[in-house]
Amino acid sequence: MVEPSRAVAPIRTGRVELRGVGVAYEIFGEGALALLLLPPWSITHSRFWKAQVPYLARHFRVVTFDPVGNGRSDRPTRAEDYAVGLDVERTLAVLEEARVDRWVMVAHCAAAPLALLLAANHAERVAGALFMSPALPLTPGLPERTGIDFESELPEYEGWAKKNRNYWRRDFRGYLEFFHGRCFTEPHSSKQIEDGVGWGLEGSGETLALTVGAPELGLDAVHELLGRLQCPLLVTQGDEDSLIPRDRGAAFADATGAQLVELKGVGHCPNARYPVYFNLLVREFAERCFSGTRSI
Repeated sequence: MVEPSRAVAPIRTGRVELRGVGVAYEIFGEGALALLLLPPWSITHSRFWKAQVPYLARHFRVVTFDPVGNGRSDRPTRAEDYAVGLDVERTLAVLEEARVDRWVMVAHCAAAPLALLLAANHAERVAGALFMSPALPLTPGLPERTGIDFESELPEYEGWAKKNRNYWRRDFRGYLEFFHGRCFTEPHSSKQIEDGVGWGLEGSGETLALTVGAPELGLDAVHELLGRLQCPLLVTQGDEDSLIPRDRGAAFADATGAQLVELKGVGHCPNARYPVYFNLLVREFAERCFSGTRSI
């Protein structure tokens, strides 16, 4: 893989191996306070945070890693290897290698279950958590995304019907173009869409399909975990999000007491489309978490 041009280089790179599966990580910055940027899904990798790392690494020690199934991490061939419980173990292994005892984390969309498990079960180590459009079953799903058959051959593949194992085998790029087009509802997002498609193509449809079949947290487990969160919480939600229901952020705030930041005219990925605003939001939140101030 050709190394892309980067605004800041990592101070350290490495791999951890757990149960025969390797995960690649990077550490940026020399700060005493640690910020963990979780990978959203195996459809992308840690370059998802490329607009955050250069700025935040001036203020924190920033830890990123590639999810299994993409980037420099391994691509196991069993669905159970993509279970969120294993992701917890891998994340903790990365943090041990990075010599991070306590951290603030940022979780986008499908990383929400992983962040929930970390914050609830390792409360003494999590100083704060920022959830972006959390993919948690707290409100009804978008109608256009519900009832889609992932496994069967379909007569046509339009819209969200493209989230289908058979379509991914035929035209994975087509799915990536559709998916990232829905991620970015804002005008002039061609560069962000192009990036997302390219990062997705570093994986494959066959690998991504394994994540769809991986064990998930049930609704009861989600609510139990939400009830045990103790750290400062912030949740963001774009009012033009086309992947996650626009009431999801408010529902998360109601369930946890998190501060809700509603983003007007913003789609699914404010980190990519409005990085200056988003970076300042993350920095301010993290600094207050580490200072012990719960009110943001």
